[in-house]
Amino acid sequence: MSITPSKNKTVLLTGVSGYIGKHVALQLLNRGYNVRASVRNLQKTEEVRKAILPHISDASQLDTRLTFVELDLEKDAGWTEALAGMDVLMHTASPFPIASPKDENILIKPAVEGTLRALKAAHKAGVKRVILTSSIAAIYGCNLPEGKTAFDESMWTDINHPVGKGAYVKSKTLAEKAAWDFIKNEAPEMELTVINPALVLGAPLDHQFGSSVSLVQRILAGSDPMLPDLQMFIVDVKDAAKMHVNAIEEKNSIGQRVLGFSEPMTFVDIAKLLKTSYPEYKVKTTKAPSFLIRLLALFNDEIKVILPLLGDRTPANNAKAKSLLHINFTPASASVKDTADYLIKNGFAGKNPK
Repeated sequence: MSITPSKNKTVLLTGVSGYIGKHVALQLLNRGYNVRASVRNLQKTEEVRKAILPHISDASQLDTRLTFVELDLEKDAGWTEALAGMDVLMHTASPFPIASPKDENILIKPAVEGTLRALKAAHKAGVKRVILTSSIAAIYGCNLPEGKTAFDESMWTDINHPVGKGAYVKSKTLAEKAAWDFIKNEAPEMELTVINPALVLGAPLDHQFGSSVSLVQRILAGSDPMLPDLQMFIVDVKDAAKMHVNAIEEKNSIGQRVLGFSEPMTFVDIAKLLKTSYPEYKVKTTKAPSFLIRLLALFNDEIKVILPLLGDRTPANNAKAKSLLHINFTPASASVKDTADYLIKNGFAGKNPK
């Protein structure tokens, strides 16, 4: 099914300089939307333009269809003015670090306050339609309710659960809850859809990429002698972007959370695929004994966060994304290989080749 936009709709897109944000901007432009993109510093504008330009279907009016505003998640300045005249707020901006900070509020404060700042400004400006990027992290940090066999959108991470205590997981959960609470209590006329992508992989549009791509980079480079027994649900970056864009016109997605992933792969699965596909790289495929990970966790808080997930193979349900947003997910193996191809082609695969 093809979802076509209403002519000349303009979207305020936050987080455009991010890995997912650039792909979202590209798909919005290729689908006929105009984009007002927010960046923390206007010096980022040329980076975004250069990333998008080679892939856009019609670049003739790019200067008028893609414009930029400077906004900060932690400052009020400019938000109401930036949202004036917008048809849609698409809020993708949120920090996603490789390592948790010592002070969890470094992540939580901009995630929660930034989300509320964007929503309040949209409400004040009369913007009705909102698409928010959350995460599978706001879903899986809990015990499965009785009678359930897979994680789905009805579940919420418990920030007191062992999985839910991590700063990033907590930041995504609290930010999404704050958004739903704001709509319920202060702006019931606003139409919110939340996208909950899993681990996002696939080729970036430029040389700026985030933590998820770095995971494949690390495995491809053989940086670790052994890999923890962890399973990750994977979604291709193009599919994640498509979920956001499709949601704008899909009225049945209003008031819904939508989980996005194709299928799960363990770290060892990813490593074995990379080793087979790129035999010239010294990819390590040995699974670390879980007792060793638990021992290391006594001395490392970062490792301690993953302990509840060791060996966990609980499935998740992506039916809503398929039926509601019409997504035919890219196989996880293809996303992993696209990521590795990008890293190798651009010299980011490390000095590991045999």
